[in-house]
Amino acid sequence: MALRLDPYPTKIVCIGKNYVEHAKEMGADVPSEPLMFLKPPSTLIRAGEEILVPPGVGKVDFEGEVAFRVGRRASRVREQDALGYLSDVLPLNDVTARDLQKRDGQWSRAKGFDTFCPVGEPVPLKGVDLATLRIQTRVNGELKQDGAFADAVFQIPFLVAFISRIMTLEPGDIITTGTPSGIGPIVPWDEVEIAIPGVGSVKNPVRAGAGEPWPYAVGASAS
Repeated sequence: MALRLDPYPTKIVCIGKNYVEHAKEMGADVPSEPLMFLKPPSTLIRAGEEILVPPGVGKVDFEGEVAFRVGRRASRVREQDALGYLSDVLPLNDVTARDLQKRDGQWSRAKGFDTFCPVGEPVPLKGVDLATLRIQTRVNGELKQDGAFADAVFQIPFLVAFISRIMTLEPGDIITTGTPSGIGPIVPWDEVEIAIPGVGSVKNPVRAGAGEPWPYAVGASAS
């Protein structure tokens, strides 16, 4: 069953390498400006639905993130006004086929498989103290990530201003703000939970997806 969000997002705007320690574990530096990519809305699933690992894609990782929903149309927004364009905060899992990400050099396929974006229930932003938010990830109950949202290099007001200078943000669109260090693999029969303490969580079982494997081994040359 598809996740029901009203309004449904036209896009999911993601920010890569936005935490110093995560950039280091990826063997990279934090970019000088936000590293932006998109996930299609068809990746979205709700708590309890299955993350499906496609056959033959290689390593698949969890990435726990703090995400926000856009509440009203935003174009060329000033940073000081940015929070007024957001309606909700929610936990999000930016599931990534890591071997495909390395193979492709760009991230659309690795990030774009159906079921690769579990999200929790949106919680109204009003009254949420962004300065104290944390993002935590547990796999089979074991804590894997525990990061302070305040450690993100580019904070959400700046990101809204930056993104809205490039593309118009529509009501319901989701902005997700990067993952802290501690990412790791998930495999079928795992259970992964992304939590923002005091806000909410999203927990999903991992299962093997159906279908034929890719016609070449991940990491090899396609013929």
